[in-house]
Amino acid sequence: MLVLAAALPASGALAVWGLRRKPYAHWIGAGAAGLAFAAVALLPVGRDTGALIAGDGATWWHRVAIPWAPSLHLDFALAVDGVSWTLALLTALLGVLCCLHNAVGAEQRAADLYGADQASASASLQPASAPLQEPAGSVENGGTPGGGDPVTGVHAAGPATSGHLQVATGASGSLQDGAGSVEIGGPPLAAAPVHGVPSGAGGEERDGWQSPVLTALLLAVQAASTLVFLADNLVLFFIAFEAVLLPMWAIVHRFGDPRTRRRAAAKFALFTIAGSLLMATGLFVAIADTGTADLGAIIAAGGVSSGVSLLVFSLLAIGFAVKAPLWPLHSWLPDAHTAAPTVGSVLLAGVLLKLGTYGLIRVAGGLAPEGAADAAPVLAVLAAVGIVVAGLVCLRLPELKRLIAYSSVGHMGFVVLAFAAGTEAGLRAALFGNLAHGLVTPLLFFLAGALKARTRTGSLTALGGLRLAAPALAGLLGFAALASLGLPGLAGFWGEAFTVYAAAERGGAWLLLAAAAAFGAFLAAAYLLRMLKHVSHGSVAPAAFGIGDVSAAEAAVWSPLVAGTLLLGLVPGPLLALFAEGHL
Repeated sequence: MLVLAAALPASGALAVWGLRRKPYAHWIGAGAAGLAFAAVALLPVGRDTGALIAGDGATWWHRVAIPWAPSLHLDFALAVDGVSWTLALLTALLGVLCCLHNAVGAEQRAADLYGADQASASASLQPASAPLQEPAGSVENGGTPGGGDPVTGVHAAGPATSGHLQVATGASGSLQDGAGSVEIGGPPLAAAPVHGVPSGAGGEERDGWQSPVLTALLLAVQAASTLVFLADNLVLFFIAFEAVLLPMWAIVHRFGDPRTRRRAAAKFALFTIAGSLLMATGLFVAIADTGTADLGAIIAAGGVSSGVSLLVFSLLAIGFAVKAPLWPLHSWLPDAHTAAPTVGSVLLAGVLLKLGTYGLIRVAGGLAPEGAADAAPVLAVLAAVGIVVAGLVCLRLPELKRLIAYSSVGHMGFVVLAFAAGTEAGLRAALFGNLAHGLVTPLLFFLAGALKARTRTGSLTALGGLRLAAPALAGLLGFAALASLGLPGLAGFWGEAFTVYAAAERGGAWLLLAAAAAFGAFLAAAYLLRMLKHVSHGSVAPAAFGIGDVSAAEAAVWSPLVAGTLLLGLVPGPLLALFAEGHL
């Protein structure tokens, strides 16, 4: 099962790529992701019967080790315990949801384009002398005259040919302003459909909804990330960590917002590569010092020697802090989130950030515990500053996805501060907050993406009245916002509350850091309620007028995240018990 957990999404990615011109390619990807989820979900089976498997002094639920390149300290060694399993399960869950989101979206997109093509064909049969019919956005029905954009008023009509008006039709059937609309904030829309096929079909379409290549990239990210969480060999860990970079870069660079995707992808790559160089140096110093690359064995032995402990931890911590991200190494994240397609933002928040925090807690903290203790005050101060700075920035941000992205900087600050506290309560708070963020923030990005697709804008000032226009969507957005601000009874509460407790428990100057974290929680409530005020309340904004509410397919994709947020908030005990089985 350990091998299948990573092999199934990797095989799925290759299959989808090979069959990318087939209409069912998306569903092959969704099936592979579903099988991978089942494989990960079954990993705890047997842990209570024979008890736990010992591997070189480390205790795991299950472990497999296959020699690969012993002279390079490289073995294909995988292992799982309560800490790594929860993150592998989260990765598998988000992989399934993202692939389903893509598959359902592609089906709907194809149906809409086919319907638009039929309507266009019918209109072209009208005689040239026929009177011009006013489209859905006419003055009579309250829309924009002349078929213009309902938000901007920009006319979508192209040049008249043969006496009749030709227009481009978007996914919803409403008039759009042509391919590459800057109002959408995502991948360019396909040009006017021809015979039900979007422009560019037959190759790899540049429309993120249409291309199975995006599904293949999602599966590649899932496979590499799962390997990171299950790796018990430091060289394998590094290879898998780096393998995440290329498909994630491609998701942002190819399928992101045309206005910003290239710059955001380049910034993401540069920050990640720089951090990885430092991380690699730290890993190789640890291997040279201990004579082994076995992660579990090094942790069980107490880590590296005292002479290099601070050096190893510093190198690893900086490398992982880039991915987490920790202030002031966070500036790539808002750009990447804002430019990425919805599924890209979901994986960034729910999976990639977890690579950084998992590496910091298990790898850096496990390999160099003495260095972690020495560097804890610096780490804690940076985390506390990041919490406050992120909150203050979010109070002024005018764009929905960018606001959610910056909120992640604050939430990850809580995770790092809890880890830096170095207490049992702090470690549990870090692990719990890490997982809770992986449920709540992806839900927020799914909702933001749905809202942006409907209204064609993410500007808070252009939105309003969502509770009247789409009450179910507004209710889900309110639920996710309350979970993100740490409302008791929802998943976000426990990690943040016990982070403040863990910092205060240290006493002395740590009381100031606890106060800063508490103030950051207050800021989170302020900016999220401000967001809800702009988006959900007031009169219905022109951008939100007539938009559809939550569909059955959307509800099916989002419901696991809603259920998980409720479950962790109301019953945190089982998850904390799993963490107790972890090897840290």
